[in-house]
Amino acid sequence: MRARPLTVMLVAAEASGDDRGAGLARALKRRLGDQVRFVGVGGAKMAAEGLESPFDIAELSIFGLVEGLLAWRKVVRRAEQTAAIAAREKPDVAVLIDSWGFTLRVAQRLRKVDPKLPLVKYVAPQVWATRPGRAKTLAETFDHLLSIHAFDAPWFEAHGLPVTFVGNSALNVDFSGADPARLRRQIGAGPDDPILLVLPGSRPSEIERVLPAFEQAVHILKDAEPELHVVVPAAPTVAATVKGRVAGWPHRAYVLEGEAAKHDAMKAATVALACSGTVTTELALAGVPLVVGYRLGPMTYAILKRLIRTRWVTLFNIAAQDFVAPELIQDACTGQRLAAEVARRLDDPELRRTQVARQYAALDRMGRGGPDPDEAAAEALLRVVDGLADHDPPQGP
Repeated sequence: MRARPLTVMLVAAEASGDDRGAGLARALKRRLGDQVRFVGVGGAKMAAEGLESPFDIAELSIFGLVEGLLAWRKVVRRAEQTAAIAAREKPDVAVLIDSWGFTLRVAQRLRKVDPKLPLVKYVAPQVWATRPGRAKTLAETFDHLLSIHAFDAPWFEAHGLPVTFVGNSALNVDFSGADPARLRRQIGAGPDDPILLVLPGSRPSEIERVLPAFEQAVHILKDAEPELHVVVPAAPTVAATVKGRVAGWPHRAYVLEGEAAKHDAMKAATVALACSGTVTTELALAGVPLVVGYRLGPMTYAILKRLIRTRWVTLFNIAAQDFVAPELIQDACTGQRLAAEVARRLDDPELRRTQVARQYAALDRMGRGGPDPDEAAAEALLRVVDGLADHDPPQGP
């Protein structure tokens, strides 16, 4: 038994990171019981595991180069505030989850606060798709990487960074407790009534840029099929904004909050219209044929278009090397085009079945059915803590 509880600093800046951090915290508590405590920054799920965040992470859910520059002062201020937690709480290890720009700045400051503090990055930047130079930066900053993709390791090990593949928690979502009939009763839908699931993102910038096109698509679809039931699961980071927007729609829609309600809806849905992100993997796991839409700021898109080296943005499409689910990005992300793709699937059961089968095949290539990522991450983290105790951290650039 340790002389004192292991103090783990967890830092997440958006909804998917909050989910991974909470899963890791639960797995560590299963191993260590009351001999572990958590400090750092996170959202509602990490709070439920005992972490008290000093600020709302919704303000850090930023995507885009230009948007990141505009928010630079805020990011730096919050990074300083996060580093101050380490100075006060003296953690034994820090786990910085996804959110490249914010977590990199936090890591740099943590090195100054405590040069011997082991720094672990959980979820690598997608250097195989864009900006491969980030692999070297990561290796110069962190002690260890917990990767969610089996193909990540060579990119980072080439720069001397140890990598442990732990798997993608999005591939291990447990739908066993989901009850589609409960959702149908809740919204007054019959057993065979069509249900459209609309997931507009978890970042405020996504609600601003993506939701207008999704709204227009919903209006077109409801005008054509008034009996269509529309359900909108809202991420905690944007729930208030989403509820306010949906309340003004001319057609009725049901806003849901919470994981259980979201899982019920995913298992009940006929088709989903989803913002690009982790949720696309969850939908594919639930067996929902989906249409993906996304918009960035014009300048950010113009820059990224030159940098990105893959044709696809959806992970299971990348795994399949094909557009298993249609992706309507930037100028293609219009209400009319989104509605047309959704309507094709609502009207064609065979198309839905074929797409779901292809989604499942792509998920298998991604590692569906593998070990529990939360448990694997917890085990790897404890090995890192023990293994790095007598080692010097890497020097920064």
